[in-house]
Amino acid sequence: MRRTLTTGLLLGALAVPVVARTETVAEQQTSAGLAAYGRLHFQEAERHFQAAVDADPGSAAALFYLGYTVYKIAEPKRPNDPGKRRAAELFARAYQIDPGFTPGWGARTHP
Repeated sequence: MRRTLTTGLLLGALAVPVVARTETVAEQQTSAGLAAYGRLHFQEAERHFQAAVDADPGSAAALFYLGYTVYKIAEPKRPNDPGKRRAAELFARAYQIDPGFTPGWGARTHP
């Protein structure tokens, strides 16, 4: 009995209220962009990722996903298509912000 009481008191003393964190606009838009990308709705995904970058220009995830989506839209076009150059610029910005960024396609790993 004493052991249960001690444990109960200890756990009660260490209890910390959990505060739910709400997603930022950039995170919401990135999530919506990933969902659209997963459905192969690249134009819609591009709009969401651009909104995420507009909301948080320092988001490596939003920049990377925007770059990849822009690349997918430009992929069937000629090698020097402006979309491919824009995608390369977006990738460069993403990796300048976070050189260790790894995309988490479908995962909730983005900031």
